Amino acid sequence: MPVRTETLFDGAVERLIFDASPGNVLDGEMVRAIRFELQRLEDRRELRLVVFEGAGRHFSFGASVEEHLPGRVVTMLRHFHDMFRDLESLQVPTAAVVRGQCLGGGFELATWCGQVFCDPTAVFAVPEIELAVFPPIAAISLPWRIGGSRATRMIITGERVDGRRAADLGLADICDDDPEAALFAWYESSLARMSPSALRIAWSAARMPMARALTKELDELERLYLIKLMALRDPAEGLSAFIEKRAPVWSS
Repeated sequence: MPVRTETLFDGAVERLIFDASPGNVLDGEMVRAIRFELQRLEDRRELRLVVFEGAGRHFSFGASVEEHLPGRVVTMLRHFHDMFRDLESLQVPTAAVVRGQCLGGGFELATWCGQVFCDPTAVFAVPEIELAVFPPIAAISLPWRIGGSRATRMIITGERVDGRRAADLGLADICDDDPEAALFAWYESSLARMSPSALRIAWSAARMPMARALTKELDELERLYLIKLMALRDPAEGLSAFIEKRAPVWSS
């Protein structure tokens, strides 16, 4: 299985560890495994926190480039977005522990979480524009985290941000040499003493704009991606050029 799980703090914390090194790519198999684990947690009433982490040196290189190609992209995008719907419907606080590369779809998953703990090796980016596509989830999550203007810049330039700069910007909440220890210290000093049932309701209240975006804005973003963007020549060219390790030749 590409996802390992660990249950901690007497069932109050569940770690989902991506274990498909070196890049922990969020391909169809990985997304199905994550969704399976999230659905398995639906009846865990004592659960206070779900943590995402990458095995090895990197959090995730992002979603599969091959699965973005015409003929596969519709299925890929909808299953990937359903993972976020599953996550939000769980109504449990979330956190990500990020080391190394955190790109594309991996970036979207990390920044969707309520708390992001990283170390100085972390590199955050949504480089989809370099392939002539864009990240729909980041279009929702990034303004929530760092404001509209800076979010727009990251999406249209593919700008890379290191761990310490990410913490300065609010892209990450904490940058620490041991982000996992920082996460658990934060959990024990805060969430561990809270009522699990009340915590779920408070989380849902605070996240209501995000949940609404998943039911309204995401459908529109999917249409923009699948109908308008994928009707162009350049996305297929950018994706193919990446796979073939060559420079893209844009149509205009």
